[in-house]
Amino acid sequence: MKIGVISDTHIRSSARLLPKIIYSVFDGVDMIFHAGDILIDEVIIELETIAPVYAVAGNNDSYEMLYKYGTKKIIEANGKRIGLTHGTGRASAYAGAYSMFVKNNVDCVVYGHSHKPHNEVIDGVLFFNPGSPISKRFEQRYSLGLLHVDKDIRGEIIYFD
Repeated sequence: MKIGVISDTHIRSSARLLPKIIYSVFDGVDMIFHAGDILIDEVIIELETIAPVYAVAGNNDSYEMLYKYGTKKIIEANGKRIGLTHGTGRASAYAGAYSMFVKNNVDCVVYGHSHKPHNEVIDGVLFFNPGSPISKRFEQRYSLGLLHVDKDIRGEIIYFD
């Protein structure tokens, strides 16, 4: 199973489209996770043309988005439990994200917020942040990600200019 992972799109107007690379990287995925800071529904509608989308609201999303998507989801994929949240904090965003799932026995925590890609197994849990395909902040390149879920979960960060 292959899952497309995106976060921090920060698109404020339907006039600004998702980068075209998303469509080629996510071609053939079984589902897509959006880890927050969506801002407008058109982003989710566009992603749904590729595959079913699971999303959470981020700190820049409206109260309507917060009500619609919530801040925490656990998705079962190919026998694995994946926690999805936006996250908080800068220095150790993964620790804040993990704290939301510490009692949920997850195999992977997908988060965003920092715009800093992260793909690391810590104490048997994969921490995965795809970075941002639109707002790279202090990173050198834009990014998004894929999760490969079979007997294990493996993350892959895709960088682009």
